[in-house]
Amino acid sequence: MSNTLAKAEQPCDATVSPCSAVEVILKPRDKDLGGFSVRRLLPTARRKMVGPWIFFDHMGPARFPAGSGINVRPHPHIGIATVTYLFDGEILHRDSLGSLQPIRPGDINLMVTGRGMVHSERERPEITATDHSLNGLQLWLALPEADEEIEPAFHHYPSNGIPTATVDGVAVRVMMGSAYGVSSPVRLFSDTLYLEADLQPGQTLMLPDAEERAVYIVSGALTAQDTEMPARSMTVFSREPNVAVKATQASRIALIGGAPLGRRFIEWNFVSSHKEWIEKAKKDWREGRFPKVPGDEEEFIPLP
Repeated sequence: MSNTLAKAEQPCDATVSPCSAVEVILKPRDKDLGGFSVRRLLPTARRKMVGPWIFFDHMGPARFPAGSGINVRPHPHIGIATVTYLFDGEILHRDSLGSLQPIRPGDINLMVTGRGMVHSERERPEITATDHSLNGLQLWLALPEADEEIEPAFHHYPSNGIPTATVDGVAVRVMMGSAYGVSSPVRLFSDTLYLEADLQPGQTLMLPDAEERAVYIVSGALTAQDTEMPARSMTVFSREPNVAVKATQASRIALIGGAPLGRRFIEWNFVSSHKEWIEKAKKDWREGRFPKVPGDEEEFIPLP
């Protein structure tokens, strides 16, 4: 067999070059958040955004002994809406609007930071007091330029209000946007899609159309057009229609997508289409001009 033929018969490696509808496969970078690690997929040098999504972290799976856990001090954001979604565990959200909300598996927490908002992510004492675990996603949505400086807002959507669908036997939850004939109640600012699906070995799911879209493998493994999609990787797809993924083992996936919003600058926790807005936010945080978080006023994360 010639070397050329042997190469042609090998599965396409989209981490090296595109494979038809597969544009690129992103591998995670581990980030230490002080006591536990997250896997960061966006932004990267190879891909800054997918539709309006500019940040994507997979938190866990992590196991904490009694007396330890999530303890993220108050910190600021501008220009985005943060989305927190848990598969396992609990986080206690506090923010500068006075919100106090436990986030539990299946819930959607949407924090619209607009012109500026501060929040902390900790745990209720009864959670910290026992051995416990955490597994979930932390995502940031860039806001359209016209909404980047809107008034901050907080929205919590309980798990039982998130619509589901069964697509060729595959269980799907549509967290944001519309797909497979159902629409989420979660507030949108632009063309946005976010869904979760659980596939059994051999099951196939046709991906919904979107101007930009990517699939993250929370667990398991899949293929698309003979391209292997390993666990904890993110596969970015083109707009090519009728693209399907097939599970080679029991798998949980998250799909993000939507229409791009144009270039965004990102520095620390600040996102904006204007560099000067980021510089102003840095100065305001350094000089203590952001609002405090009621019930969590003593600590804060300094500007790096």
